[in-house]
Amino acid sequence: MAGTRSSTSTSTFMLPDSNPSIPITHPTSLSQDQLLTFPAFKTWLSTLQESLALQHSQKAHPFHKSPYALRSLDIQTVDFFSGHRLGFLKFKATVTNDQGESLPGSVFMRGGSVAMLIVLTPEHTANTNANTTTTAPQEEEEQEEYVILTLQPRIAAGSLSFVELPAGMIDDSGTFAGAAAKEIREETGLDFATDELVDMSQLAVQAQSRSQLDRNQEPDPNGAENDMDEPHLQAAVYPSPGGSDEFVPIFLVRKRLPRHEIDQLKGKLTGLRDHGEKITLKIVRLDQVWKVAARDGKTLAALALYQGLSGEGSI
Repeated sequence: MAGTRSSTSTSTFMLPDSNPSIPITHPTSLSQDQLLTFPAFKTWLSTLQESLALQHSQKAHPFHKSPYALRSLDIQTVDFFSGHRLGFLKFKATVTNDQGESLPGSVFMRGGSVAMLIVLTPEHTANTNANTTTTAPQEEEEQEEYVILTLQPRIAAGSLSFVELPAGMIDDSGTFAGAAAKEIREETGLDFATDELVDMSQLAVQAQSRSQLDRNQEPDPNGAENDMDEPHLQAAVYPSPGGSDEFVPIFLVRKRLPRHEIDQLKGKLTGLRDHGEKITLKIVRLDQVWKVAARDGKTLAALALYQGLSGEGSI
C-alpha cells in the first residue's frame, strides 16, 4: 500500500466529552473527524479509558491511591494509504498522576491484524494401475501434518524474505474471521468459509475464564487483583505492547488435501501484486515450524496456542 506522510503544520481540538478537557494536537492534514472515526484509535482510546477506570473501582489496584489520567495527545506523524485512507499514526500520550509521575506514552498505532495457522494433512490416497493397487498406511498419513508459511519482504525488519504465518491487517469492516478468510485467500489462494476457522485466541481467553471459575476465584468485593483484571483487552496476542497498539487474533484452519495439491503450493507466488505484495509460500512439517519460523512471534504464539488447546481437548 502506497503511503504519504502528513504535513508539519498543526491544529488542536479538545477530545469530546472529556472532563477535564484533553487537548489533541494533530497535523492539519489529519482532520478531527478522521481521527475520531479511525477504528484503531477508537479501540485504543476506549481500552485505555477502561483501564484507567479500574484504578478507581479496584481498591487493591497498584495505582489506586494516586491514579493516572490521560492529560493530552500529540499526533506527531500520519501515514495515509492510497485514496487518502488513514493508515498509521505515531503519537505521544501524556499520562500522569497528581504526584507528577508519568507513564511511557509513545505509541505507533496500526490497529489490529489477523494471523492464520493453516494445518494441512495429506489425504489417504490409493495408487492404482491395471495390475496392482497400493494404499499408503492410514496411520502414517494421519500423523503427517504440514503448515503453510510465507516468505515476503518486511522492510521494518530489514528483510526481503521474512518467514512467518500468513497474516494481514484488519480492515474497517467485517469480522475477524472474515478478515482471516480473506487473507488466506489472498496469500495462499485457498478458499475457506469463515465457519471453518477456529479462533484460538478467543478459546484461550475462555479457557482462562473457566480455570478461574474452577478454582472458585470470585472477584474480590474490595477489587483485589484477579486473572481477568482487564477483560476489555482484545482476545489476541499483543506483539509489542511497549510501543504499539497492534493486536493479533490467531486463527486455526485444518484441511485434508491430496498430496499433489500440497506439493503444488510449495514455492507458489501469491499476494496482491497491485498492493506491492510479493509473497512466496513455504510448506513445512508441523513439528519443524518452530525452528523454521523462530523469528516470527505470531508463529511461536500460534504453536503455543495450538499445543495448549490440543492438550486440553479444546480443538
